[in-house]
Amino acid sequence: MSDLPKKIVIEEQGPREGFQIEPGPISTKDKIALIDALSATGLGIIEVASFVNTSLVPGWADAEAVVGGFTPKPGVAYTALWFNSHGMRRALAFKDRLQIDGAVAFSASEAFSLKNLNRDHAGHLAAMRKTTEGHLAAGVPVTRLVVMASFGCNFSGDVAVSQVTGAIEDGLAIARDYGFSYKSVGLADSMGWATPQKVARVVGAVRERWPELEVSLHLHDTRGLGISNAYEGLRLGVTKFDATVGGLGGCPFAAQPGAPGNIASEELVMLCNEMGIETGVDLDALIEAGRLAETIVGHRLPSAALRAGSLDGFRRRAA
Repeated sequence: MSDLPKKIVIEEQGPREGFQIEPGPISTKDKIALIDALSATGLGIIEVASFVNTSLVPGWADAEAVVGGFTPKPGVAYTALWFNSHGMRRALAFKDRLQIDGAVAFSASEAFSLKNLNRDHAGHLAAMRKTTEGHLAAGVPVTRLVVMASFGCNFSGDVAVSQVTGAIEDGLAIARDYGFSYKSVGLADSMGWATPQKVARVVGAVRERWPELEVSLHLHDTRGLGISNAYEGLRLGVTKFDATVGGLGGCPFAAQPGAPGNIASEELVMLCNEMGIETGVDLDALIEAGRLAETIVGHRLPSAALRAGSLDGFRRRAA
């Protein structure tokens, strides 16, 4: 395990990804309460809202009220999601509270792109060029490349590595044409098709082709393999992971209602603690934030750590 990182960064996406899929309604006050609780756990990055089409994602109709209402904590970066220039302009109104940077996002599955964004490959390529132009014209740096459905798709089945690398090539072509470079490429398991073997295969192929790109992982626990896939990522030396407190969330366009969402942040932190990998996160505080999230949504969340607690708690009692 010589490739194990000494420290990782967790981007907490529970507020954004979690609340968008809940049948709700989730009050603005409760969304703010969870963000403030997460801010006190030691997490360094928290994605707090989506500036998206409210007819498609009604759970984020109050994005402005939420972003304007939470209490920023020094040392924590707060981010938001948007898919077009209108969403970007909404986010820019809060540039004093949000870390504003842009992303180029492609899907390795055209079928998922049609379901998620109503665009075929050619249409999405044109849209990403237009979005990039808008970001750069507004002075917003484009720092990330994201590939959705990197490991498989509910609508088209298994995704070949060549489809992932092809999507990355599309993104890199945009960067070359507009004169910038990415800091990282995010591989997203949007519908829970990843296995440890697939993670090793895809991450390995991306690193072999583009060793200068930092790889991050966005993993879902749809079929119960999320934390196993995270372990494989750690074994490969991946240092950036997306996760959600309590395992909130899931993709509203994956045609799999009721499936577990992202890997649970507290389970990832616990795994890292036990492996001697730093996260900077207070696990007990994060578990309490997860229990708050469970109270807010009004139903049990997938994370086993919310019920079992941390191992350190038992160690202290045993001592």
